[in-house]
Amino acid sequence: MLKADRTARILAHITQEGSADVHELAELLQVSPATVRRDLQELHDQGLLHRTRGGAVTGAVNLELPLRHKHGQRQAEKRRIAAAADGLVPDGAVVGLTGGTTTSELARVLAERGGITIVTNAVNIAADLIVRPDVRLVVVGGIARTTSYELVGPAAERMLAQYHLDIAFIGVDGLTAQEGCTTHDEMEAQTDRAFLRSAARSVVLADSTKIGRVTFAKICPLAEVHDLVTDTEVTAEQERAIADCDVRVLKA
Repeated sequence: MLKADRTARILAHITQEGSADVHELAELLQVSPATVRRDLQELHDQGLLHRTRGGAVTGAVNLELPLRHKHGQRQAEKRRIAAAADGLVPDGAVVGLTGGTTTSELARVLAERGGITIVTNAVNIAADLIVRPDVRLVVVGGIARTTSYELVGPAAERMLAQYHLDIAFIGVDGLTAQEGCTTHDEMEAQTDRAFLRSAARSVVLADSTKIGRVTFAKICPLAEVHDLVTDTEVTAEQERAIADCDVRVLKA
């Protein structure tokens, strides 16, 4: 297993469980305890977790993983979500995309279709699309967030205010019927709201691990969302609560 894959799995496991010991991780990854100790120390040095005697714990509540460590997690579910979201996009539409692993998957699907305009603040999405001659690309500028590869802030919001989007897709870090859509960063939340204000239709893309979570900064109440595209692991109770907020739930 490549080191990048190991560290991504370590972070995902510790984020989910709250803590893990060296021998547990060694068994999970099928590597030596010495390898796990080195990986844990490097992740500790990067501020992504706290090293403890014999293991590690999460660095903070609702740890925000950098995008490079999220890549590969629940990839099959995210591809199905992206395929379902593609069905909501009319031919020739102007589409807004915020950053995130699921919106990145949707960008790849839309690029294969061509004939659309994509407005995004995610530099990784822009880098993938700039070589696609069949896609008209508009990149929203702003302050760069290194964890999400997004450009955010007042400049991004002013630019988005000049556009009309037929449909906007946003990624979230948490979604509940009571607290609505949330993310880890306040400035990112404000830029996400600017995408929604400019759009005729607002869609949230979120795999089921995000449903039922609440993170630091509120993006919007569910009343401002038309559709949620998620995977089949969302519970019936969660689906009912979201649908009661007049949000259409599409499961892929």
